[in-house]
Amino acid sequence: MSPKQKPEQITELSRLRAFMNPLRMQLYRVLYAAGTATASQLAEHVDQTPSLVSYHLRKLAEHGFVTEAAGEGSDGRERWWRVTSEEGWGYRDSDFLDTPEGAAAVGAVTRGIVDTRVAQYRAYLDQKSAWGKEWTDAAFNSEWLLRLTPAELAEMGEELDALARRWRERGKAAGADGVDQGREHVSVHLYGFPFRP
Repeated sequence: MSPKQKPEQITELSRLRAFMNPLRMQLYRVLYAAGTATASQLAEHVDQTPSLVSYHLRKLAEHGFVTEAAGEGSDGRERWWRVTSEEGWGYRDSDFLDTPEGAAAVGAVTRGIVDTRVAQYRAYLDQKSAWGKEWTDAAFNSEWLLRLTPAELAEMGEELDALARRWRERGKAAGADGVDQGREHVSVHLYGFPFRP
């Protein structure tokens, strides 16, 4: 896989709206981390019924975000799912802000993403002592206050994206080589946005 590959850019409002439902966002994130899973397995993670999870997986599949995982499972009775793209997806606010419906969708999806990330970080904080010194010493959170132009902020975002992709490929390669010992899923949240004090 080329390091220049980027997440799929959503430009259709109907596809963006698929993530206005918080459960779909949560299911996508869990499935992305798991690789493959059944509706029953995902239902345990999100504390919902398998039938409700199946419904939302089918909706995500209708919009091309998830697909059936061929060759998974041994008895053929359960439907296995995977995300469609390892690169994930993204969107530009400017593609949707020209209509009230688009602006509302961007606001709802962005808030949903932020809420999910905050909940994930709070869960880590609540469970911090269980992770042990090695992980808690390695974990970080930082904030820098910078003075940048829009072009510089975009450039920094591209550099951070390339850095994260390099580390993701390193983790995938270690897993493929059978030396995945000691690795856990790690969530890295970086934000860059303008503000006026």
